[in-house]
Amino acid sequence: MAVSLAGKVRVNSISPGWIDTAYTVYQGPDAIQQPAGRVGNPDDIANMVLFLCSDKAGFIDGENITIDGGMTKLMIYNDDCGWEYHP
Repeated sequence: MAVSLAGKVRVNSISPGWIDTAYTVYQGPDAIQQPAGRVGNPDDIANMVLFLCSDKAGFIDGENITIDGGMTKLMIYNDDCGWEYHP
């Protein structure tokens, strides 16, 4: 899509991770297992959308941006299949 629309529009996507729309502040394993130290919230996604729509992102095209606080690097959540996070 980015190539076929080149020069007309930029085409990017956002893949969010765990985003808590209630802005809950998590404690214990749910928070500390996150490489960013917290669960995401809608502002994290909105800020990337605003950036991508700005002139500052004018050279970013054809990208998928993962916004998950680094969790895809960890690839497992506390309490999945009996796994427990121990710092």
